[in-house]
Amino acid sequence: MVRKIRAKLVLQLRAEGLSGRAIAASQGMSRKSITAVLEAADAAGVVWDDIAELRAAIIERVAAYNAEPFQKRSGSRASVFAAEEQPLLTGLPAAAYEISRWVYGRRVGRNGHVVWERNYYSVPFANIGTTVDLRITDRVIQAYRGTERLTSHLLLPEGAANEYRTNDADLPAGEKYRQWDPPRVREWAGRIGPAAVAVVNRIFESVPVDEQGLDAALAVLRLSRRYSAERVEAACRLALAGRVRSPRYAHLQPILATEQDKAAGLRPSRDEPAEHGGYVRGAEYYAGGAK
Repeated sequence: MVRKIRAKLVLQLRAEGLSGRAIAASQGMSRKSITAVLEAADAAGVVWDDIAELRAAIIERVAAYNAEPFQKRSGSRASVFAAEEQPLLTGLPAAAYEISRWVYGRRVGRNGHVVWERNYYSVPFANIGTTVDLRITDRVIQAYRGTERLTSHLLLPEGAANEYRTNDADLPAGEKYRQWDPPRVREWAGRIGPAAVAVVNRIFESVPVDEQGLDAALAVLRLSRRYSAERVEAACRLALAGRVRSPRYAHLQPILATEQDKAAGLRPSRDEPAEHGGYVRGAEYYAGGAK
């Protein structure tokens, strides 16, 4: 009873001029509980901002209140609790309770990971393409499908971005399965051609960490699923000849869609005359001679 009273609030309301009855009515507390708090505060000589001293005084007052004998039956609140209620109590859980929040309907990507705050956490590969619910605490992130917990990860530190947490148990079994990494991306680009390798290398050079360029590089290479490797290689060669230092999907896809790569192959090469110097007007021009 008295343990659950918000003592600081009670004293603050009294300092604002409210009576014990008004405080009890406004806060949904019993008048006897309010009186106990106010008497404990008066006995200890504390006000609402001396909460530490008030808490000690309330604990002492509560013990005395619970030890008072009943008027119409034998025993006291403390004795009844020890004899009837305490044996029925169970022990506290070994792990402390953690406040968590839920995020529903997060889609598992093709790479078998779900995104949370710009980072990637693995989910068992059988759930690729489905949606899962995330439970996030201060330390861990868990993925659920209905009431079934699928996986659990330590939460990446605040400020981390584009990082991966992958459990080996979430990956498919077999030696043929390989995660995408820069060496594997370069290997794929090498099967297309040297221009594709150059494009991929420039993408990796343009980012602080190679892993941040994986999606952009894969987007370029996956064009070979829609177009032939020869056309993708020609488009890469054409893009590299342009002004863009690091061509991406947004530069290559229009080239292929408009067949500029084919037109570039049919266009005759231009032999530009060598320049041995700039245009010089000569001294006669500046001296006022014939122009």
